[in-house]
Amino acid sequence: MPGLVVFGRRWAIGSDDFVLPGTFELFLRLLWWLGIVVLYAVHKGQFSCPGGALLHSYLLVLLALLAAIICTLCALVYVSMQGTISNPGPRKSLPKLLYTRLLLYLPEFIWAVVGAVWVSDSSVRCESTVINVILGTVIASWVIIVFTIIGVLIVFDPLGGKKTFYLTDGLDRNLESSQSGQLLYNVKNTATRVWEKRIRLMCCCIVQDDDHRVAFTSIAELFRAYFSDTDLVPSDIAAGLILLHQEQDKMESCPKEPEEVLCHSPSSLVADDLDIELENAAHYMLFAAAAYGWPYYIYTNPFTALCKLNGDCCRSRPEDCDITGSDRRNFHFGSILRITGLQYRDFIHISFHNKIYEIPFFVALDHKKEAIVVAVRGTLSFEDILTDLSADCEDLTLEDVLENGFVHKGITQAANYIYQKLINDGILNQAFTIAPEYKLVIVGHSLGGGTASVLAIMLRNSFPTLKCYAFSPPGGLLSTQLENDDALTQPLLAEESLMVHRSPSYNALDGESHLNSPPQYPHLYLPGRIIHIVEESSSRRLCSSDIKYSANWSNETVFSSILISPKMITDHMPDVVLNALNSLSQEHRSCISYGVSSAV
Repeated sequence: MPGLVVFGRRWAIGSDDFVLPGTFELFLRLLWWLGIVVLYAVHKGQFSCPGGALLHSYLLVLLALLAAIICTLCALVYVSMQGTISNPGPRKSLPKLLYTRLLLYLPEFIWAVVGAVWVSDSSVRCESTVINVILGTVIASWVIIVFTIIGVLIVFDPLGGKKTFYLTDGLDRNLESSQSGQLLYNVKNTATRVWEKRIRLMCCCIVQDDDHRVAFTSIAELFRAYFSDTDLVPSDIAAGLILLHQEQDKMESCPKEPEEVLCHSPSSLVADDLDIELENAAHYMLFAAAAYGWPYYIYTNPFTALCKLNGDCCRSRPEDCDITGSDRRNFHFGSILRITGLQYRDFIHISFHNKIYEIPFFVALDHKKEAIVVAVRGTLSFEDILTDLSADCEDLTLEDVLENGFVHKGITQAANYIYQKLINDGILNQAFTIAPEYKLVIVGHSLGGGTASVLAIMLRNSFPTLKCYAFSPPGGLLSTQLENDDALTQPLLAEESLMVHRSPSYNALDGESHLNSPPQYPHLYLPGRIIHIVEESSSRRLCSSDIKYSANWSNETVFSSILISPKMITDHMPDVVLNALNSLSQEHRSCISYGVSSAV
């Protein structure tokens, strides 16, 4: 649905988007009008006081104004309901109704000012009840006016007047090449500045330095490149998600293949490999979750976490533990200790420092698995969101590991920051001095998972036997496969709740470019071996739920499409991933126990 054109410019709203807001305002206006009628009828004989004539005139004019506004809103809602997304013709009269509605705001605004002056006039000596009634109507008028102004600002598109000029770079225009190029350049700069201002406004609560400004510009250019040639309004996105969800429901109702049981025969090497990696992944996911600190601990233990953490806050930190960044009242470190079950002496380095491209991490000794674990935190702050959104491509070449590869810019910057800390500050040397026989394992979830993957590639030459467990990492990470398939054999976990099968209706969301045109950006994939966890069945009880999962080896091409699921946000949460891994690991152990008992 194209954006509505009013006052000669495009707005970020469609002609069929006025049904809900118009109905809501109509409901409020009707209640307000009926309330004033009732109050006027009750207090009709109480306007004989000094100044009462002014208040009486105010109510009568306000009733007439509200009646005109209500009639206009009825027509606006009715016309907006006509036609369809592909047939906007029946709504062609909507701009005229909008002009009429906006014109009525002028007398409403003037009358709200007049009412505010009259009700505050000291010469008016009517009863307090009458004064309060008029004051309430004046306040209601101002509230509606303010919310209307906010709504106009939200749907205002600063580029609406230039939308037809900045479509694509390759179009042949009836202008001289120099004029056309300069026009496109100016409009693109304007679009970039608009997106940059929007991002700055959303991130106004964080301190902004040079790194932030560079990130804002990079993200703004990326958004401008993706959205400059589209004529979409927010309702289009909502409608698309609803249609995809309906398609998903149809696919879920189709007959499925018989469910496979995860308990494999011990003779299957592939099954044994999967079972071993699932057990390892369940173990290391605990470290990836612990990197989130107290927010994760309180989220998973809402009734007891604060009491336990308050008991830890008064403990003094050990002097031999290297901690950087702010951790007020020891909440982060106390949460990490409780989640991992480690001791103070097991931590080599902990960083709570958080900026754009610089995310928290910790290095600890895992005596159970005899590993030095580097755990990277996922998205938890505005700075992390900016790192996620810095999704432009960046070149990366590593000898014997990756050649002429493209990687996610923000994640690569974050991985490089941690790499410099681990190597240049001697953190890993210190760890291997304490435990020289231990292996190196890098873990992370979400943004931390993507960072852990790139960091593992950077460390591969120095530590050939390292392992990386990346949980629910971003799909667009690397443009090429690793030079040596055995060089990085860690599993990467990806979650999928309901969308198990692929549908042709999702082809528009594939990595393939529209109309077979050459892609602007290279395809980015997940690296390494991938374990795909799928929710097979779920049963809800009063205070608990029983969910059954399955897991299989997968490949990066399976995750080249965007699949919509109502649980895609919750399935990404670290506690859900950890619970799924624990469930699969326990199921594997129970299968082994059952097999041994049967053999006996």
